Order: sequence, then C-alpha cells, then structure tokens
Amino acid sequence: MELEAVANALKELGHPTRLSVYKVLVRAGECGLPVGELQRRLDIPNSTLSHHISALVSVGLLQQRREGRILYCLPQYEVLNQIMSFLVEECCAEQER
Repeated sequence: MELEAVANALKELGHPTRLSVYKVLVRAGECGLPVGELQRRLDIPNSTLSHHISALVSVGLLQQRREGRILYCLPQYEVLNQIMSFLVEECCAEQER
C-alpha cells in the first residue's frame, strides 16, 4: 500500500465518529451491518452517518451492498490488513543487534 493511501485512510479514521463506525463494523464481522442497525447502535442522525460512511468508502475501508431495500456496510479487512502491515513492516529494521 502506498504512503498516500495509508495517510488518507488514517486521516478518515482520525475522526471520532468515523472511528466509532468502523470499530462497530469490524466487530460485526465480514457480513457487516445494515445502515439502520449501525445508526441504531451509534445513535447518529441518518444524514450525518451517511456522510461518515461515504468518507470511509472513499478510502476503501468500507463497501456497501444493497439487498432489496436494505443497504449493508461491509468492512474491508484486506485494506485494514494492508494498513497494519504498512505500519509495522519495518519495525525495528534499524535496531542494532
């Protein structure tokens, strides 16, 4: 993952509401949650929640899937893993032995 992509993802996660949204979805698992359930759990107005979801989708941390009338938010674990790998891949690389 490129430096700029990681920086953008971390910037979006740097907002407390977006981080809360993402944590709830990561905890929910690969199937994600319907937007209505996410809204209920976090007690966030729909328009505000939509704004935060859009920000997370724009950097690849979430995807959305529609099933009939229900819109699901799905955490993208591969992107999360790439960000984590980027942050730790050179851990202690310059440490003297």
